[in-house]
Amino acid sequence: MEPEFWHQRWQHNEIGFHAAEANPLLVAHWDALSLSAGDRVFVPLCGKTLDIGWLLSQGYRVAGAELSEKAVQALFEELGLTPEISEAGVLRRYCARDVEIFVGDVFQLTRSLLGAVQASYDRAALVALPAPMRQRYTGHLREITATAPQLLLCFDYDQRAMEGPPFAVPDDEVARHYAAHYALRKLASVEVVGGLKGQCAARENVWLLV
Repeated sequence: MEPEFWHQRWQHNEIGFHAAEANPLLVAHWDALSLSAGDRVFVPLCGKTLDIGWLLSQGYRVAGAELSEKAVQALFEELGLTPEISEAGVLRRYCARDVEIFVGDVFQLTRSLLGAVQASYDRAALVALPAPMRQRYTGHLREITATAPQLLLCFDYDQRAMEGPPFAVPDDEVARHYAAHYALRKLASVEVVGGLKGQCAARENVWLLV
């Protein structure tokens, strides 16, 4: 999607994709990454997800990338943190205790700016991007995280039944993007209760990439 699409969604508060609690699949399957307290986790296209608060509560440090500055400001407000704001090349960096968010185009985020991470958690990034962008995104994510282990959540449904985002990312596409670089393990596949956006049957899949 073009950046203006997401800016308008946040500007008009059209954020039905924003969940009101930490994702239960994150809570149920996070331990599969076998991380240690204090490890740093990258959350791409993070918005103001409550998943970040959950990760912080478990003792992890969090880095994120988000296009909408409005979303990042809301994130820190909801976390009860006052960030230090600085320029980071063409991006803007919001920092507070154990959390660092880069505001701007994720494709402008470099490995040197991001710094070392021990894992990434992709709940909302891959599924937010149309097919032509997903190949570029997955390669970029591997580059900036140095192919760190990943917990990936994605939807599988008949793309003809509904326009994304979120887009359908079936098993064969996950393999196409990642199988040459990771060992893939599907940890869970659950039915989306009531259908995706109430429009079509869908499943949400949880993948461990190591």
